[in-house]
Parts: sequence; structure tokens; C-alpha cells
Amino acid sequence: MADFYANTYNPDVLSCLANLSNDEVFTPPDIVNKMLDLLPQELFSDPTTTFLDPACKSGVFLREIAKRLLVGLEGQTPNLQERIDHIFHKQLFG
Repeated sequence: MADFYANTYNPDVLSCLANLSNDEVFTPPDIVNKMLDLLPQELFSDPTTTFLDPACKSGVFLREIAKRLLVGLEGQTPNLQERIDHIFHKQLFG
């Protein structure tokens, strides 16, 4: 799973985005993860849990939630593509 993230995630890009605009505020991924750490972690292993980000400008919150769901649902849905499809079609909204 680490290889999957290594090939798709570049934290420097999002850090740069946070500094590009004067009128929009992008929440850095490390802050998002600290906020997500405050939630009950069993949420990320429940295939019926849904998440809404009504102001998902850059999608940082939804992306970090998706990463946690990918790990948390692995035991229930071992097939990676099926897991991704389920997460993005039934659990994340923004």
C-alpha cells in the first residue's frame, strides 16, 4: 500500500498551493490529519460511514479521508479497485 501512496501523493504540491492565493485558505495536509486523528478511528473501517466536505476547494480533507478508508477497509474489501470504487462512489461527497 505504501507504493500506491508514493506514486500518487506529493505533499509539496499541496503545501505550495497553500501559499499561492491571497483570498483562499488551503488547509495543509498535516493539519487535516491532526483533525482526522480526533475522530473515532473505527469510522475509517466502516463501509457505511459517509463523509461530506461542502467546501472542498482543493480536496485535501477528502483525499486524506480516502487514504484512511483505503487502509481501514482493506480487510473487508481486499480488492484495491473495488475498495476505491466503493469509497469514491458511496462514502465521499464534496
